[in-house]
Amino acid sequence: LTPTTGVLSRQGWSSAMWSVGVGWTEIDPIHTHTSQGNSSCLGLLFSMAKLQSGNGVQWKDRRSQRGAVESLAGHESSSLGSDSELNGFANTETQTDKYGFIGGAQQSTGENDNIPPDVLRQREAKWLDMLNSWDKWMAKKHKKVKLRCQKGIPPSLRGRAWLYLSGGKVKKEQNQGKFQELDSQPGDPKWLDVIEKDLHRQFPFHEMFVARGGHGQQDLFRVLKAYTLHRPEEGYCQAQAPIAAVLLMHMPAEDAFWGLVQICEKYLPGYYSAGLEAIQLDGEILFALLKRVSPVAHRHLKKYKIDPILYMTEWFMCAFSRTLPWVSVLRMWDMFFCEGVKIIFRVGLVLLKCMLGSQEKLKACQGQYETMELLRSIEPRYMQEAFLVQEVSELAVSERDIEKEHLSQLRRWKETHGELHCKSPPRMHGAKAIMAAEPPSRQDLKQNPTIVVEVPQTTESKIEKGKKAKSKLEKKTDTKNTSPPLNPYLLPSDPALQSDNLAPSESQHLQEDTPPQGSNQSLSSSEHDTYL
Repeated sequence: LTPTTGVLSRQGWSSAMWSVGVGWTEIDPIHTHTSQGNSSCLGLLFSMAKLQSGNGVQWKDRRSQRGAVESLAGHESSSLGSDSELNGFANTETQTDKYGFIGGAQQSTGENDNIPPDVLRQREAKWLDMLNSWDKWMAKKHKKVKLRCQKGIPPSLRGRAWLYLSGGKVKKEQNQGKFQELDSQPGDPKWLDVIEKDLHRQFPFHEMFVARGGHGQQDLFRVLKAYTLHRPEEGYCQAQAPIAAVLLMHMPAEDAFWGLVQICEKYLPGYYSAGLEAIQLDGEILFALLKRVSPVAHRHLKKYKIDPILYMTEWFMCAFSRTLPWVSVLRMWDMFFCEGVKIIFRVGLVLLKCMLGSQEKLKACQGQYETMELLRSIEPRYMQEAFLVQEVSELAVSERDIEKEHLSQLRRWKETHGELHCKSPPRMHGAKAIMAAEPPSRQDLKQNPTIVVEVPQTTESKIEKGKKAKSKLEKKTDTKNTSPPLNPYLLPSDPALQSDNLAPSESQHLQEDTPPQGSNQSLSSSEHDTYL
């Protein structure tokens, strides 16, 4: 926090909230900026950081924490890649869930998240149809697209659907070779150092990122470095790392880069800029909306002077990727890409209402610290997939409500803080608004093959030889067009083969290679045969 304005520094906040590795807390003095006037607030942030464990991992005691850290470190030292077998996790005690988690609080038990195979196949067929005619569906049947996002995108098509919903597919097609160009550049050393420090902190219990230097961490580094080159005035914010990591779990590095660009520029503009002014404004918007959704929770937070920035920063900047169970994270992101930031607001309002929405629940948290502790340990039933999706879908908070409150909070900000230092582009509320602002062409939406198999050279030479042989044969038969067609199935004793016009070698050649009936039509059609 800066001394006079109370503006939150993105590196100051991130060092407190994001310096938490796999079960330990480290505060980087280089990126931590304190002041006497805000020491109590920053102290509370540090207390939260001490309670924080890597990506939602809850530790029962210090001994188990230390043991897990030593175990993970031991596996990393001998790892060659990011696969669980290479990292030493392929044993009978460690099980990888279907999302790739080998442990931690976000590992799925698989009890309630299984969709019947026939239902999944039907949904996949529907989504394939939509993606093949994306512009028509978005223009004429957007409500149907929205409903299907609420039901959940099939896992096999989630990455492709996210890219289409966000507009990342169009950006990629309109900027061919841009990512490769950025990837080949060295990058700014001041950002590269911070990025490298953050790589191992992103989902350390996911098999894609568990190994230091594995392919997951390498791709994460490439995506984040490319973004600092794409937006040098913005640089890198540590909250971007989990966003990029989630994208990389579902798509290649280039697609993840354009997905990150769309989130930072269209869905959450200004969230990752210096000063974090946009996230503070959205915190005030959330607090104002809470007054309407849950007056009891609003009064409690106001009574103990708990600023929204203390409990909603990680929620919003990471799009709940470090807070919710993984099944719920994916469902929320499906809806978020389709409907925009209002989904993030709704999730935050539902959690606050469920945890602080009754006098009975507030009896156990009579104080600032107790309230923050309660918000950090949200009851699992409120984060359960079916419950959360239903509550979020039914909560009456629209884009108009958010924009109306945004204008009100912006006026208050200017009265107390002056003009915004970072001018962010207008926020796009979902896929339909993004497509309307930047209409794509049909070519931009065309799905290009991701795997191209080249025909070996030896095979090509054989094909060419075959074509040349047939061409010579056709020329020879054309010169004999005055004579009747030869029958290739005649016996050697047949008088037709004793023609004085053909040498014995030529007769034998025609017997072997001439097509049936030897007509000009059959010969010309043979030129267009496909050779495999």
